[in-house]
Amino acid sequence: MRFSEWLAVRWKSLLIVIVLLTVISGLVVWTYERWQQPAPGAQKGGKRGGGDPTRATPVVAMPAKTADVNVYLNSLGTVTPLKTVTVRSRVDGELLRVLFNEGDVVKQGQLLAEIDPRPYQAALSQAEGQMTRDQALLANARIDLERYQLLLKQDSIAKQLVDTQEALVRQYMGTVTIDAGVVDNARLQVAYSRIGAPIAGRLGLRQVDAGNIVRAGDANGLVVITQLQPIAVIYTIPQDNLPAIMQLLKTGERVAVDAFDREQKVKLDSGMLLTADNQIDATTGTVRLKAQFPNDGNNLFANQFVNIRMLVEIRRGATTVPSAAVQRGAQGIYVYVVKDDNTVTLRKVQTGPTEGDATVIESGVEPGERVVIDGTDRLREGAKVEPTSRDPAAASKGGSDGKGRKGGGRRKGGDKGSGDKSDGDKTGAEKSAPADAGDKRAADKGAGDKAAADKAAGDKAAEGQKEGGRKRGGWKREKAE
Repeated sequence: MRFSEWLAVRWKSLLIVIVLLTVISGLVVWTYERWQQPAPGAQKGGKRGGGDPTRATPVVAMPAKTADVNVYLNSLGTVTPLKTVTVRSRVDGELLRVLFNEGDVVKQGQLLAEIDPRPYQAALSQAEGQMTRDQALLANARIDLERYQLLLKQDSIAKQLVDTQEALVRQYMGTVTIDAGVVDNARLQVAYSRIGAPIAGRLGLRQVDAGNIVRAGDANGLVVITQLQPIAVIYTIPQDNLPAIMQLLKTGERVAVDAFDREQKVKLDSGMLLTADNQIDATTGTVRLKAQFPNDGNNLFANQFVNIRMLVEIRRGATTVPSAAVQRGAQGIYVYVVKDDNTVTLRKVQTGPTEGDATVIESGVEPGERVVIDGTDRLREGAKVEPTSRDPAAASKGGSDGKGRKGGGRRKGGDKGSGDKSDGDKTGAEKSAPADAGDKRAADKGAGDKAAADKAAGDKAAEGQKEGGRKRGGWKREKAE
């Protein structure tokens, strides 16, 4: 092949490669522009994105109050019956009748079951007959003793006979005493054939059915009775709280204890603290306490897990704020306090116990000062705020004064509606608007910033495309020359 032909083939291959690279570059630029093109909604949002940095930030503020706060200790406890009895037979025999239903609430002494009493009644009759015979022998021996004593006075018989007769009388007296014990034991066996409830409580599941032979040594027994009214709960507290509890028990003050369900929403019963254990568990550093509950509603069952809340102290006249106002950060524990000029200041506080949604403030806030409970993430020291209240009375008052705008003064498209009128008439409805209005304005501002960034990226991409086009055009012109 000649050199000119080889050069022509090389130029054709090079042109094909250049065309392919140009097409690929164009597709990449086109795809990038489509990806960077903002949506119509975002463009509209960009018109309203820029907010006034000097405008007051809407927040929700509540005043600090003075109230009596209950200080509680919380723990997990186990319901423990005061008495649990396994009913067993004390004699052997056939179980004739079962006189209870499973789950019944029985009284003490109530008849539960009967065992065949006939063998024990026969033994009782035999013992009574033996005692009657021995009593007759004793009576005859006493009569003979009286005769021998009379003859001894007449010096008709030897004294040895009288002594022998006296010993025989005492022997018969011992025999009669033994017979009486046998009779009492036989009567007791007959009584044991009727099984009664030893305590009052709730019956469990039946262990033996009628017709079976029961024995005194059976491990399972007939049924288990659990006392439910009253009932106890055993729970633990940290050993650091033990001195305060012991002081309350020493003074005889009644310590209220409440039992709640697993989710701590439903109050099961209220009771009082009975006593504390005599030693601390060295492995956990806790001590066991025992509280008693009347359990009138039968809401507590044996071995049930419950949440315990024990009242240990009442703080009188404590300064409280909503728990949502307390913030934690690098500065420590602080709150935002709204001053009279509607600016906020960051104030470090020392907190105490919490009851419900209220937290005790030991120092840092005075009663009556307003603290921010919603909107704190947009605040800084000295920021201008537009405080509103969640008090229903204040909210209804603010809503009744509103006359100006509807729907927040903005159309769906993002343009301001009736600009001068809505800006001039600051209604009470705007003042009572919830704190999420600030969130909406912040979101609009973020959308505007994003739209502006997208526009800048699109301009940059367009400039790059033009520059690439100029370069490609120049390269083509050079090739043509």
